[in-house]
Amino acid sequence: MKKRDFKDWQYEQINDEFGYIRHYENFELLETWLKAENSINEAEKKELAYLSKHLFRNVEGWNEDELKFFFLSPLIRLVDFHSEHYKPFTQRKFSAIIGDWEVSGIADFFISTGVQNPKQPYFFIHEYKSEKRKDNDPLGQLLAEMIVVQQNNDIKFPIYGCYVIGRFHFFVVMNQKEYSVSDAFSATAEDDILQIFKMFRFVKREIDKHFE
Repeated sequence: MKKRDFKDWQYEQINDEFGYIRHYENFELLETWLKAENSINEAEKKELAYLSKHLFRNVEGWNEDELKFFFLSPLIRLVDFHSEHYKPFTQRKFSAIIGDWEVSGIADFFISTGVQNPKQPYFFIHEYKSEKRKDNDPLGQLLAEMIVVQQNNDIKFPIYGCYVIGRFHFFVVMNQKEYSVSDAFSATAEDDILQIFKMFRFVKREIDKHFE
């Protein structure tokens, strides 16, 4: 049995080893997500503007924990991923046997059912990397997390994800063995920070549909 940690996967290896297909354009699920429309009130706009400016002034000097603590955590709090049905989890281990591989590792942040332990994850945010550190493939790592959850839960619906490198956010949606990745959104740009927030809110709305 071959073993590999999440952090050691590249997206090309995911495609080659497990038969996943990446779509570079016209992937309907991603196109729908990118067109997400959610109302943002004035208090939220003010907070997003503050976070964006704070990120702009500090992102080049922050380490990963500082990026998470001072920017991503307040942003996620503003989205409000807490519900009677699901909640955020951080730093939890996942593993699965997929073909000839044992794939395992620690997931940074995700939304899942469960109280003490995650049961059914729906959305992952991965990496929290500083812009200066680029020693692995964040997309490959995120995809590895998502396919382990697919395997363990026999998921038939789309899974959403996002990986973060400094100010840049990349959105990923996976359905069965197909996936697509957005272009980068810069959280230091006025329009992009609003779009990032809308896309997070879209995910919350999609998760809520499972419990209606």
